[in-house]
Amino acid sequence: MTTDNATVPARYLMVPYEQASPAVKEIYDDTKKTLQLPFVLNWFKCQGDNATLLKGNWSKLKHTLMEGEVPNVLKQLIIYNVSKKRGCQYCSHAHGIFADSMSSMISEEEGFKATENIDSPSMPVSYRTAIQVVTKAALHHDQISDADFKELKEAGFSGKEIQELMAQADLVNMLNTIADVSGIKIDNELLETAE
Repeated sequence: MTTDNATVPARYLMVPYEQASPAVKEIYDDTKKTLQLPFVLNWFKCQGDNATLLKGNWSKLKHTLMEGEVPNVLKQLIIYNVSKKRGCQYCSHAHGIFADSMSSMISEEEGFKATENIDSPSMPVSYRTAIQVVTKAALHHDQISDADFKELKEAGFSGKEIQELMAQADLVNMLNTIADVSGIKIDNELLETAE
């Protein structure tokens, strides 16, 4: 069962930058620098009154999503796709914006939007394969088989890249859980950048 996040009130204290403790401000600053955003996302602000939790979750997100050999645009598309299928409005909206902002890394077609072409021939076969397999891993991890790993290998991914891709399945589950249980809304600043 999915809930309409627009009707759920914020359940966690939202800590704006100005009211954050020095330890939380340090993490907020790192999120802005790493994500190249001039503001702190609501996903972090809803954890701002718990520096220990915020630090752990940011570290996982930063190392799993923002670093490694797999292109960030592919990771963003995976998170977007899983979030959309699961009905997590915050994550599907936010990661859709991030993925679409990197669309030119996939195709130089005029007006190409990654999220709108996720299943189209314009999307590289390797990307489509990764999105399909990792979405399955996130939603039905008990159904992942050796054949899925073989499919990723045949699509050109190394063993290390396959581990990185599968880590997105775990990451998106954390992202969706925090976004949905906290009741956060999509950031106005993020919506403005997408216009």
